Amino acid sequence: MDDYPQAIVPVDHVEPAPRRVRATLGGAVVFDTTRALYVWEWPHYPQYYIPLDDVQQELLVDEHHPQPVHRGQTQLHSLVVGEFVRPSAARVYVDSNVAGLKDTVRFEWSALSHWYEEDEEIFVHPRDPYTRVDSLRSNRHVRVELGGAVLAESPAPVMVFETGLPTRYYVNKTELNFAHLVASDTVTSCPYKGTTTGYWSVKVGDTLYPDLAWTYDFPTRELLPIAGLVAFYNEKVDVIIDGKLLERPHTHFSR
Repeated sequence: MDDYPQAIVPVDHVEPAPRRVRATLGGAVVFDTTRALYVWEWPHYPQYYIPLDDVQQELLVDEHHPQPVHRGQTQLHSLVVGEFVRPSAARVYVDSNVAGLKDTVRFEWSALSHWYEEDEEIFVHPRDPYTRVDSLRSNRHVRVELGGAVLAESPAPVMVFETGLPTRYYVNKTELNFAHLVASDTVTSCPYKGTTTGYWSVKVGDTLYPDLAWTYDFPTRELLPIAGLVAFYNEKVDVIIDGKLLERPHTHFSR
């Protein structure tokens, strides 16, 4: 059994999003709505479905490609803004067996330049209204190892608790063993924490384990306690808390 709370929202659950949602491409506003819907396509987080009436429909080009999905009948559209062309970027629900989804549009997140909730940019996917992400200072002793090599050791980590994911243990950079860390160019984003400013692979002997540790120098204000600290994937390293080795969790990777 996992030792952290699981996401419990069922697939195809639909709820109203009580916030203004906008997205842009090439400087043009593609949609602007206060009537977006959260739709859980899988249990861990929702996607936004946008009322067709709130979309700049002149930017949609019908690909004449009807595509039935389990939520109903859809029509794929390209998104065209000047020189920016995004094939199959918009899925228009012309009919749906899920209440409220008819005449909504599901956009591919990466097809748009920027997404906003109210006046704040958001990244990767909408924040799940049923997810908590808390960062708490702790005096529990944390040691991180791999292949017998000590990668980090801290008497005062910051612990991040996120619904549906294992606890992450953030430590000061002065508590890292940089003899086993190799800087990486990888950059990732999280809807709750922001964009990473550093990644490290781990080298033990002749083996290089890519991208096992990361940091956020400028996290979102809700996660400010982790600013400049470093965490490792519990799934790929050994974490010892107060002398007890934790079982590696079985989960998808998330920072």
